[in-house]
Amino acid sequence: MQDPSHLTVTADAYDSIAALYADLFRNALDDQPLDRAALGVFAEVVRTAGGGPVAELGCGPGHTTAYLRKLGLDIFGLDLSPVMIDLAREAFPDLRFEVGSMDALDLADGGLRGIVSWYSVIHTPPRELPVYFGEFGRVLAPGGHLLLGFFESEGDPVTPFDHKVTQAYRWPIDELAALARAAGFAEIGRILREPHEGERFRHGRLLMRREPGSVE
Repeated sequence: MQDPSHLTVTADAYDSIAALYADLFRNALDDQPLDRAALGVFAEVVRTAGGGPVAELGCGPGHTTAYLRKLGLDIFGLDLSPVMIDLAREAFPDLRFEVGSMDALDLADGGLRGIVSWYSVIHTPPRELPVYFGEFGRVLAPGGHLLLGFFESEGDPVTPFDHKVTQAYRWPIDELAALARAAGFAEIGRILREPHEGERFRHGRLLMRREPGSVE
């Protein structure tokens, strides 16, 4: 399990800026066609595979959860920050949002058909990330899909940086994909996009599928 003090620091940091964060990122997808494309492909493969429950883990104020619901997914959101969850429930009262930690999900084995982790594992210390991927694999049904959004390290190894909320990490896309494979996921596709004006780093997206008979 991850050091509880790290979870507390992360939750407190997001609690303290939740309202500002919600306002800042309310329309973040509007001028990001590649991001919308990645989310759209995820929604399509989940629907094509028969649909079913999907979780956005690290949902923040719920904007991406609501966007994916518009794309036809049966989705709910979970976040470590109680204040973020309060904002999400207020903004989207017809959606389900819960407080929880991604390393110990209160969800049944194999109960989900999809997981979106949109910049939510970036604060996880690298040594702890296999625990998260193992938990993702536990709650996903075989054939279920995982979409990761993260900051890419642009040729460097895993690199900590001064995220504006709390410490975060940039990952080499190949190394992140390898960790997911070790947890029983097969890669379907990837996107790298260069930073737009006002952004500092390259962004990565990985679309993965949980393989039948994968490691629990």
